[in-house]
Amino acid sequence: MKIYETRTAPNPRRVRMFLSEKGLLDRVDFIQIDIQKGENLTPEYAARNPMKKVPVMELDDGSCISETMAICRYFEEVFPDHPLLGTTPLEKARIEQWLRWIEYYFFLPTGMCFQHSTGYFKDRMNPIKEWGDECAVTVQKFFDFLNDHLADHQYICGDQFTAADINAFTTVDFNKVNNIRIKPEQANLKAWYDRIKQRSSAGV
Repeated sequence: MKIYETRTAPNPRRVRMFLSEKGLLDRVDFIQIDIQKGENLTPEYAARNPMKKVPVMELDDGSCISETMAICRYFEEVFPDHPLLGTTPLEKARIEQWLRWIEYYFFLPTGMCFQHSTGYFKDRMNPIKEWGDECAVTVQKFFDFLNDHLADHQYICGDQFTAADINAFTTVDFNKVNNIRIKPEQANLKAWYDRIKQRSSAGV
């Protein structure tokens, strides 16, 4: 299997952490794509992922799977040991709930803040600084939301480490490029972050 990725981008890191937690990193060949140079915009790359985003996985038979959680779901189904997406219907539903909250109300504004505030992709989009600033406010509100939730939870979905923790942790980390960090008063969030940081998967 091959995964085409950009190592510094947050979505590929989510996949790498997922694979690390399941002990599957050595099953995959990682191929680096320079998205700033537009290597993801070539016809060859678009044939694998018409959305032209990273990461995309190519199976040995040539089949390709795009989107972070679709790739993670594939590995969860094929390698069910060390489940990260739940085992019971209730666990699966709660994890899915949190994955969607993190995706829509945390990760998406994080990405929009980065794209519209830094000009990283100004050669292929029209950055709107005011939108970047507004997204930064949304991100900071979600930091507070997580901090309040983690007052009574060791991990996001209770006492069990799941993909929700991976997605939230990598998003918190990526917000450093937006100059948004955990505040001293967000002690619950900081304790959780430090807890995840100690896991070997946090280093991938």
